[in-house]
Formats: sequence, C-alpha cells, structure tokens
Amino acid sequence: MAATISRPVMETSAAQARRPVDYVWAAARISIGWIFLWAFLDKTFGWGFATPADRAWLNGGSPTTGFLKGTGENALGGFFSGLAGQAWVDWLFMAGLLGVGVALILGLGTRIAAGAGTAMLLLMWAAELPLANNPVIDDHIVYSIVLIGLALAGAGRTLGLGNLPIVQRNAWLK
Repeated sequence: MAATISRPVMETSAAQARRPVDYVWAAARISIGWIFLWAFLDKTFGWGFATPADRAWLNGGSPTTGFLKGTGENALGGFFSGLAGQAWVDWLFMAGLLGVGVALILGLGTRIAAGAGTAMLLLMWAAELPLANNPVIDDHIVYSIVLIGLALAGAGRTLGLGNLPIVQRNAWLK
C-alpha cells in the first residue's frame, strides 16, 4: 500500500485569522487612499487647503498647472511644464487621484491602484528632480514603496472588500 502525503487544508483568505501586521497594512492602505482622495476633492472643490476656491477644477482651474508650471527649472521641467494645464492631462490626473483613492480606501482593486498610484508618484518625483532635500529619496518614493507593499501583502482583505467572492474569483479585482 502506497503512503500518501497529507497536505494541510488551506483556509480561505476570508477565514484566515488576522495578524497585527494585517491591520498595519490596512491602515497604511486607507491612509494613502485618503491622501489621493483628499487631493482629488480639494483640487475639484477648492476647499482652501492646497487649492483656493478660485483655482478649483469646478471653477475652471487646472489641477496640474500649479505643480507642473513650477517645475520649469528642474531637470525634466521643460517636458513637465509643457503638460501643465492641458485638458487631457488634467482629466487623467484627476481620474487617477479619484480611482486610486477610492480603490485603496475600499480595498478593492488594490493591485491596480498600487500600480497606477506608483506611476503617478514616480512621475511627480521625476518632475521635481533634482530634489531639494535628498539626492534620491523623497515622499513620492516612500509612498511608492508602501503602495507596492500593499499590493504584495494583499492589504485589501483586511478592513476592505478584498474578501468578497467576486474579488476572489477575479484576480484583477484584488
């Protein structure tokens, strides 16, 4: 009689016990999601934090002009300042802020949000080169690393919608 090797039954991700680190990743996911969503809201409505009311997107302001026009003297400033205020750039930027923010807060589509958010952050980092306070690393790079960690850790499963059956059946929603 041949011996069979017994493998432990794997619990579904919904049934797995949560560890403290899972809650740390969830808090990081929600926090960075809020940073993206807040930027969208403030630029859209001009609530006076980074965007005054008269420069709000709904009042005809451009959400990319202020940042990108200020990059003119930077290494890649000519390229980025040329994009400032273009409608397609404004729409892509705002869609990115909203999509990444909502996805991270909900824990749904975390991988896609992490990829899109990392791309946005790396472009903002490149627009600021050379950096004023450090030759390589700034908050854009740190946020990018955390976003990649969120995707790898499956951070949408804790305090998020990542455990929904539809998400579990469709990898692109994870």
